[in-house]
Amino acid sequence: MGFDQLKAEVCRVNQALAAAGLAVLTWGNASGADRKAGVMAIKPSGVPYDRLTPRTMVVVALETGAVVEGAGQPSSDTPTHLHLYRYFSAVRGIVHSHSDFATSLAQAGHELPCLGTTHADNFYGAIPCTRAMSDAEIQRDYELNTGRVIVECFKVRGLDAARTPAVLVRQHGPFAWGPTPEKALENAVVLEFAAKMFFQTRLLNPQAAPLSPALLEKHFFRKHGPEAYYGQETKRTSTDGPARRSRN
Repeated sequence: MGFDQLKAEVCRVNQALAAAGLAVLTWGNASGADRKAGVMAIKPSGVPYDRLTPRTMVVVALETGAVVEGAGQPSSDTPTHLHLYRYFSAVRGIVHSHSDFATSLAQAGHELPCLGTTHADNFYGAIPCTRAMSDAEIQRDYELNTGRVIVECFKVRGLDAARTPAVLVRQHGPFAWGPTPEKALENAVVLEFAAKMFFQTRLLNPQAAPLSPALLEKHFFRKHGPEAYYGQETKRTSTDGPARRSRN
């Protein structure tokens, strides 16, 4: 079929999501977008991860959400993914999980501060937590409104989705994204690891302060942006943005 490569890629990332311990039962999902073709492939709703194959992935139109290819029903979170693709133009992969530590923060309505360099290697500062959704937003177009509150959170806070490629949806769970489905998965893995270290750090030292601006800048920009020097040239990703700017 016309989207075999995209479906295979998205299937691998969904399987890796479960293998990384970020998804249990049928919870969570990963998607990938082909912007040139105007479509997104996503996990089918309610199908266990060990039963996924490229053929079971569902392809939907980015503009309308109509099923383009696949016999199954797409993930119930499809409207959330579609809304994020429409507003975050550089994103080509999205991962949603119910991982332990990041979800615990989301349930507590607590952002994830940047306390150390492991966090700063992937995220330029704190991972925000969205506002609570209203009853009206929950009762009508819930999944679409989930995407809307994420976008609203980034707009209100003036955040760059490429430099902060993750969010905690209050009382729900984490979403992470990237320029490829594989990078979105990597960001989801780092998000969970950073959340775990946050809990452990605050247990050891409840007054542990966020990373200094100088150390945050050094660790983020040595991997991202025009002055990056970490790793090999071919490994640098399109999360690179314009010239660096300060952020307190």
